[in-house]
Amino acid sequence: MSKILIRGAKVLGGEAQDVLIDGETIAEVGQGLTAEGAEVVEAAGKVLLPGLVDLHTHLREPGREDSETVLTGTRAAASGGYTAVFAMANTFPVADTAGVVEQVYRLGQEHGYCDVQPIGAVTVGLEGRKLAELGAMHESAAGVTVFSDDGKCVDDAVIMRRALEYVKAFGGVVAQHAQEPRLTEGAQMNEGIVSAELGLGGWPAVAEESIIARDVLLAEHVGSRVHICHLSTAGSVEIVRWAKSRGIDVTAEVTPHHLLLTDELVRSYNPVYKVNPPLRTERDVTALREALADGTIDIVATDHAPHPHEDKDCEWAAAAMGMVGLETALSVVQETMVETGLLDWAGVADRMSFKPAEIGRAKGHGRPVSAGEPANLTLVDTAYRGQVDPEGFASRSRNTPYEGRELPGRVTHTWLRGKATLVDGKLT
Repeated sequence: MSKILIRGAKVLGGEAQDVLIDGETIAEVGQGLTAEGAEVVEAAGKVLLPGLVDLHTHLREPGREDSETVLTGTRAAASGGYTAVFAMANTFPVADTAGVVEQVYRLGQEHGYCDVQPIGAVTVGLEGRKLAELGAMHESAAGVTVFSDDGKCVDDAVIMRRALEYVKAFGGVVAQHAQEPRLTEGAQMNEGIVSAELGLGGWPAVAEESIIARDVLLAEHVGSRVHICHLSTAGSVEIVRWAKSRGIDVTAEVTPHHLLLTDELVRSYNPVYKVNPPLRTERDVTALREALADGTIDIVATDHAPHPHEDKDCEWAAAAMGMVGLETALSVVQETMVETGLLDWAGVADRMSFKPAEIGRAKGHGRPVSAGEPANLTLVDTAYRGQVDPEGFASRSRNTPYEGRELPGRVTHTWLRGKATLVDGKLT
């Protein structure tokens, strides 16, 4: 592989430095570097980050290739600056066996736009009644460490306890979709003033918060790790903050859309704003931003949920829940966290690369930008501003809530182990 010299980039938003890539690794970081025959990337004014890691992506393959495939999803990931994604288990068939997770893992290796780490289902068929083959998935070629029934809650406390006990044996983590099913029957949006005025079934905050409270206590009892998916309410923040103060091994994620959008948008009845968990209030958004800034919420995860046109271009009640997010996540974080002064770029690197890689045990990812480390890198033009045009997405689906919205920042280059997957904003 040829040498690449990234010249004058602000590493993690700091002082301008040169970064020399030689093969799959970073050979040198400093100022005034030269390398004979190296490809030079002029990066003055741009920010260089470690490759982003998404702990919560839906790639849909196998079974829903009309929405997304491992190829199109990883192309979208590379476009957004990601070098590794964790693929959720709610495929068809469900990723509840070693065979299915190995299939997804090998598809990721074959396509090569980013590393794909499958997430295994907690229960067989996501049905919540019987533990899936957790040990076999961990011992498989995919080496699964994260397990989740995302899309459905593991609502049975005994099953959840057993899962936490099982994964403890090999240092795994259960990622919980916190949604008490009886409290959300018929729910269409956040329960509050807007739902009452629109006459839509309300999704109460307590449906999320009650499960999180139960699960952090179970994790403490078992001595295991639990991760909270797409935390969305101010009350959930307080529960996680309390749990961490007790030394409970809990981590939590927030999505970009929950950092920016509120339930007021549902007044349009545009199904693009229908998501699980639902968009919440301005008070919740403020609490989520503050919690991400102070570390109560550990990471940003996209919950990239692609759907075909016909599943969103319909009446609200019939529409599927979910939004695509891989290609806009960093821009939303720049607007909500960096430009508000809540995080600097080193903090973004922590929340979108270092910490998610640590939680998911993603080897070779979330590493410092320094000599000897894998050359998994993302270059960002932070001065750019432009309108979101989903027609230019690499994802197979277009269900973005940001169409036509101006967002800051643009990923110009992504390198996976020294190989460019994105150059000047275009996939290689």
